[in-house]
Amino acid sequence: MQTEIDLGILYSRSGTYAALSEALWQGALDGIEAVNADSGIPLTFRAVERDPGGDVQRYAPLCNDIFAQSDARHIIGCVTSSSRKEVIPALDKAGATLWYNVPYEGFETSERVVYSHACTNQNILPILAWAQRAFGSAAFLTGSNYIWGWETCRVARHQIESAGGKTLGERYLPLGDEDVKGLIAQVAATRPSFILNSLVGASSYAFIRAYQALGARDSHFRPENCPLLSCNLTEAELPLLGSASEGLISVGPSFCKILQPLGRGSSLERTAYGSVLTLAAVLMAQGDADFAAFIAENGETFGIDPTTHHRALDVKIAQVRNGAFHVLTKWADVLPDPYMTRPARHPKLDGPQLRMVGA
Repeated sequence: MQTEIDLGILYSRSGTYAALSEALWQGALDGIEAVNADSGIPLTFRAVERDPGGDVQRYAPLCNDIFAQSDARHIIGCVTSSSRKEVIPALDKAGATLWYNVPYEGFETSERVVYSHACTNQNILPILAWAQRAFGSAAFLTGSNYIWGWETCRVARHQIESAGGKTLGERYLPLGDEDVKGLIAQVAATRPSFILNSLVGASSYAFIRAYQALGARDSHFRPENCPLLSCNLTEAELPLLGSASEGLISVGPSFCKILQPLGRGSSLERTAYGSVLTLAAVLMAQGDADFAAFIAENGETFGIDPTTHHRALDVKIAQVRNGAFHVLTKWADVLPDPYMTRPARHPKLDGPQLRMVGA
């Protein structure tokens, strides 16, 4: 007989980053469906869903509401780092766990969070090292005006300048702001070798479209000369960008060779899906033990670093060509280093220097 277990789902399927949330939500629901359909798994999940609507102030109350209105002690959810940090006190109080399935800026460890997507040495470091080698060392940094943007640009600035490069500009936009004229003007004036785009949602889409128009006016800003780089762009957002996505370069644990309908198959969906299946496996083995204590002793069995609660991941750098991502270089099973204290875990570039051709 299968035991039904409540599982919280906390994603903003409306608001400025709805496309990301929709992919994560779909992956989580697909994972629940797979577990529930497997007669060999002695448990089923019942989804307990809440939608904060992209309002960071609603995450903690809705997280608490899940705990109050159900028996859930695991939540699949959150997109932004701000929302993740908002719910950690609620998790601590309830003795619950968040499965966080989005790339992030690192420099955090909580026994109440499983960080299932890429951290600092699995996203920011490899794409910067690759870009400096392929395009040059003069960078422009832009991001949304909150933790993800600040920390990504801070780490990027440090890495670029440590390697002898220069940061020619750094500019932030409020989350959801689509007024990118000033940002585009500053990029045009500084003429960098590449741009690291850490904008999120609608801000990013507006900037990418405007940057494509800049490239049409000035060939220096074509993808083969001065590309846009991202640590968080996936297939989930390509349908919203259309032809403006051509030439964009991103880093992640997986990419689809062929663009799927509605942007399906992104690393966000795959990670959320995998988190649900991993949770089912953990719960079957955990018994009456405290989750955090169990992971501290047995995490490696389930692919979770017991010390940091992060996961080893493949790292792939890919460029959008003809509407789909084409992998340019990759590393397998890169161990996490969220605090950048283990250089041996940082991906190394081998082989001759490569430059991109026109998209």
